Amino acid sequence: MLFSLAVIFLVGLSAAAIFQTIGLPRIIGMLATGILTGTYVLDLLDPKILGISSELRQIALIIILIKAGLSLNLSDLKKVGRPAVMMSFLPASFEILGYFILAPLLLGINHTEAAVMGAVLGAVSPAVVVPRMVKLMEEKYGTEKSIPQMILAGASCDDIFVIVLFSTFVTMAQGGSAKATDFLYIPVSLILGVLLGSLSGFVLFYIFEISYRKGNKIRNSTKVIAILGLAFLLMSVETFLKPYVAVSGLLAVVAMACVIKIKADKSVSEKFGKLWIAAEAVLFVLVGAAVDIRYTLTAGVAAVLLIFGALIFRAVGVWICLLGTKLTLKEKLFCVTAYMPKATVQAAIGSVPMSLGLPCGKIVLSVAVLAILITAPLGAIGIDRSYKRLLAHEE
Repeated sequence: MLFSLAVIFLVGLSAAAIFQTIGLPRIIGMLATGILTGTYVLDLLDPKILGISSELRQIALIIILIKAGLSLNLSDLKKVGRPAVMMSFLPASFEILGYFILAPLLLGINHTEAAVMGAVLGAVSPAVVVPRMVKLMEEKYGTEKSIPQMILAGASCDDIFVIVLFSTFVTMAQGGSAKATDFLYIPVSLILGVLLGSLSGFVLFYIFEISYRKGNKIRNSTKVIAILGLAFLLMSVETFLKPYVAVSGLLAVVAMACVIKIKADKSVSEKFGKLWIAAEAVLFVLVGAAVDIRYTLTAGVAAVLLIFGALIFRAVGVWICLLGTKLTLKEKLFCVTAYMPKATVQAAIGSVPMSLGLPCGKIVLSVAVLAILITAPLGAIGIDRSYKRLLAHEE
């Protein structure tokens, strides 16, 4: 297992650095490392680490959500207003609708399985989008109309919305039928998740505050461990309460992080940024290792057509969000491009249907990996090469 961890970190991070040098997203290098070192090619990774890969991916997902919560500035949402709120759910909803319509026609799966696939593929990637929007804000491109802030805030909420829908659709797929009453659990789950997470965040912050007032200053590293522990507990609460009431543990984690961001200093967020470097390598390399590249290649042209067809649905959703705004045609085109890349969430939950034994598990994972390989570089290159031409520079 130690050799496998060495491969994951050393080879994965080296490949990421190489891809970053040539202008491609780091995650592509990590995915390639996983595919090459995994069971279906070189078979270098220990079966023991592959056996717990789903648990490791869930931990990585929790770190993603905490990082998203610590990055989300609620004042940006308030400043941008309606478009940012709509961007947090409407483009993803349109893309899920695209998979719901097109996947049965192109891949022969049923509509419930198509909804699961759409929920896996519907989220935009914070790993690709967030650092680029931060760069735009630093260079003052599009900031006069708060375009980077709108995309940053909308993308953070977009992930949460899709993950909650994914949990609901997976439950339906396991039961073999989709009932309208299942959707009633979504608002209940959202509200209770926000309340539980917010309360937990306040309690944890005041524990830190009381210790500080008594002269026992808690180190930021200790705070990070405490936040992680509480996040794991919140996820467990969802499982404990599942027979009685629907609670979104994922949303609770984000709400907790948002409260801590409001109350704490930036150093805690910076610590999680460093922690994400290791989690990112584990997540993407293990996802690549889980992919049967032969099966992914057999998905072929139909899967590629499905991905681009669903992206058209997503582009329509983004365009509708921007109707009535003062954005120019070029700025709207930039927003469509920035909302294209897939990576982080797809890597975290793409293999879940397969691990649960759903019949669509293999094809969902294969399409998720293809979507990452296609859209992450296209989105990253599209943002990097177009922002100076499409966005106004604020002097």
